[in-house]
Amino acid sequence: MNSSVYYKKRRKKAKIATLMGEIFFFPLVFIYLEIAFHIYMRLSLKYIPVYLLFSIPVGCVCSLLTMNFTRKANRIIAYVLTCFASLIFCIEIVCKAVLQQYYQLFSSAETAANNKLLDYFDAIVSGVLNNWFGLLLMLVPVIFIFAVGRNLFHFKRKHLNLSVFVLIIAVFAHILGLVTLRLPWKGDFKPSMLYSTDTNVDDQVEQLGLITMLRLDVKHSIFGAKNPIGEADFDFSGVNGPAGETSEAQTDASTSANEIPTETEPPLDTSPNVMNIDFDARIAGDTNDTVKWLDQYFQNVTPTNKNEYTGMFKDYNVIFFSLEGFDRLLIDKDRTPTLYRMANEGFVFNNFYTPLHYTSTSGGEFQNMVGLYPKNGNPISMKETGVQKTNLYFTLGNQLKRQGYLTMGYHNNREMYGRRESHPNMGYDWKQGDEGFTMETSSAGNNVWPQSDLYMMEQTVDEYINSEQPFHIYYMSVSGHMPYNFTGDQMAVRNKEIVEGLPYSETTKAYIAANQEVEKAAAYLLERLEQAGKLDKTLIVMVPDHIPYFDIATLEELAGKSFGGAEIENLKESDLDFDVYRNSLIMWSGSMEQPVQVDKVCGQVDILPTVSNLLGLEYDSRLLAGTDILSDSQPLVIFSSRSWLTDKGLYNRYSGEFTLAEGVTMSQEEIDSYVSTMKKIVKYKLDSTDMIIETDYYNQLFPR
Repeated sequence: MNSSVYYKKRRKKAKIATLMGEIFFFPLVFIYLEIAFHIYMRLSLKYIPVYLLFSIPVGCVCSLLTMNFTRKANRIIAYVLTCFASLIFCIEIVCKAVLQQYYQLFSSAETAANNKLLDYFDAIVSGVLNNWFGLLLMLVPVIFIFAVGRNLFHFKRKHLNLSVFVLIIAVFAHILGLVTLRLPWKGDFKPSMLYSTDTNVDDQVEQLGLITMLRLDVKHSIFGAKNPIGEADFDFSGVNGPAGETSEAQTDASTSANEIPTETEPPLDTSPNVMNIDFDARIAGDTNDTVKWLDQYFQNVTPTNKNEYTGMFKDYNVIFFSLEGFDRLLIDKDRTPTLYRMANEGFVFNNFYTPLHYTSTSGGEFQNMVGLYPKNGNPISMKETGVQKTNLYFTLGNQLKRQGYLTMGYHNNREMYGRRESHPNMGYDWKQGDEGFTMETSSAGNNVWPQSDLYMMEQTVDEYINSEQPFHIYYMSVSGHMPYNFTGDQMAVRNKEIVEGLPYSETTKAYIAANQEVEKAAAYLLERLEQAGKLDKTLIVMVPDHIPYFDIATLEELAGKSFGGAEIENLKESDLDFDVYRNSLIMWSGSMEQPVQVDKVCGQVDILPTVSNLLGLEYDSRLLAGTDILSDSQPLVIFSSRSWLTDKGLYNRYSGEFTLAEGVTMSQEEIDSYVSTMKKIVKYKLDSTDMIIETDYYNQLFPR
């Protein structure tokens, strides 16, 4: 009798344990996945309370889906949900390794569908192989449920009261999660701020958890995100720069303006580059808070002044290249004589940076062309401007088209990032792979990958070289696209002989070889311009879209120094040598008699205003995030993490430390004031882009 009672109690306990296991299996799965993911991706664990609590409701919902059907249906649903959960985390690990970003799966679905995954096939394989251990960790729940679940869980239909109990747990955990958002967290980004925004995806994943980031992506895609501008952001004190700041360029310009001109030397025009905009009248009539904020912000921005270089290339032809994955370390006097000539005989920008921003290629191209920073999240800024037909009044394509230029653009690859819509909207007669542009094919009739930049030149130069109109041509190259090897990379194979004797690894040699096509394209272009008698009347601008982030070890090998490769390969800038982003900006014309050395800190958003000033175009320097490098503007480069660099020093957002530049002295009080002001400026420059696109702000100022 005692034995019977004992076994009944034991069976009852086992039944309760099985029931609890079925209820809490999925909450535990998501808690495990979040913690394992954070550990493997080297993300901060101090936010565990936040993403632990937010994991429970998601797990409870999955549990509910496996409790109210037949045993067979419940089992199938449980297996599918477990596989799906693990798959999501696996996908995000590979996305981060290959694309340098976590994917907002809902809002990025269309972009992912349009992108050609075969172009990334080798990189995806490499990403999987290099992260096999992390992927295995993410698959532990799948292994567990298939190996043990059949015997451990019964998957019987549960009583409705049990579903109510699980739902109560989910609601309670979610409320507790919301409470943890309000804890006194430290840092520039806090969980409460990230929970209400659709930007800063990396920080959302780190602080809120991957699943919460994806949940918020769905929510914001349907209902929109909270406006990042609060009441405090209407305080514009300091947005015109820290008090007392005067750069050397500013001092020189002021001196020049006060000099008494000679009879033969006209006075130097140092008036501000602005347009006639009555901000006071606009603000008085604004009914939209976002537009009102933009009006007040731009009204308070200090414009840059005209200078000795204003109109230096007035009426010149302009050929602009965005170079795929290019880096300054590729330029060599012997291997790339044409690039070397242009890089050293034109404007020589010694402190130019190409920081990685959201969607590396599209983000870099957006900065190059629009003079604004891309939104750090979806929708992708460049693509969105095409979809919405946003008035991008200041792009070179639109500015020069209004001046009567022939404006054409080319890309030797198929449709990606929505260029079919965005680039015509920027003012170009646009041609890309298989859409007005003939792709190079192999002897078997297949498209070569990557395509040759030289081939692109040969196919397109005749379309504009003999034009009676001045012309502005834009090229987006692709020869330097990853991955770099001598198997699938046809450009590397084509130029293998050039690098065979170099003392580098195979990957580094393949990187150099692939980018030899840029040298060939540049040499061919200069030859054709010279034959047409237009070399001395053409400004050539060449700038990378981004560094080869997938192969930082290659840059370290070429530079002979470490940049913190393990960190940057996950685009985590906490312990990074930001010098890895230092790059080459070529601005050159055959008419230049001597080089101009420029030591000012500058970045990609500064290119558009700089070229606009060189061409003598009328533009409003207040309305762009970048500034004319050659003007008296204060230098600023903003990195993806919202760390930033100026002539005064480097601010690391992760540590909160400001490191003074060599030769700069400031008291701690001055540093605190300077950093506070600059953080406000950085925030406003980054936040304004999405608001400009959302409200079509430029069109309100300059209606089409």
